[in-house]
Formats: sequence, C-alpha cells, structure tokens
Amino acid sequence: MAAYTAIVTVRLKRGVLDPEAETTKRALERLEFELQELRSADRFEIDLDADSEEAAARRATEMAERLLANPTIHDYAVEIRER
Repeated sequence: MAAYTAIVTVRLKRGVLDPEAETTKRALERLEFELQELRSADRFEIDLDADSEEAAARRATEMAERLLANPTIHDYAVEIRER
C-alpha cells in the first residue's frame, strides 16, 4: 500500500445559479478588479492508502459521486498525488 492525497474539486455546473460567486464578483468589481466570470468551488483533500494511484482515484471518484458532489448540479475533478 502507498499513501496518496486525493484532491476533489467540486463546482456548480455552468448555468446553475452561484450566489456566492456572484457576490464575490461584485465585491471584486467594486475594488476595481476587471473580470469576466467567477465561479466558486469546494476543494476536498483526502489522505488515503491504496494499492495504486488508479485505486486511489477510483475510491476518490466514488466518494465524489456518493457524497461530495450532486451530479445533477455539480461537476467534479479528481487529482491524485503521492503523499
């Protein structure tokens, strides 16, 4: 077994209302930052042991699909790093 960190980033799909991002975008614009779009995301860092990087990715993907993300409104990405 090897030690890995799975990084799962969960974002609302394009077209889904993101009030947190809209509020932050307006605040940045008031501070005179120019931007076209802003989306918020949640990032989960999960330390786990697995037989391989692929096994760690499978487990993290299952976690995302079963709990961390709602596939109806969220997109997610899984990144695996050796710890």
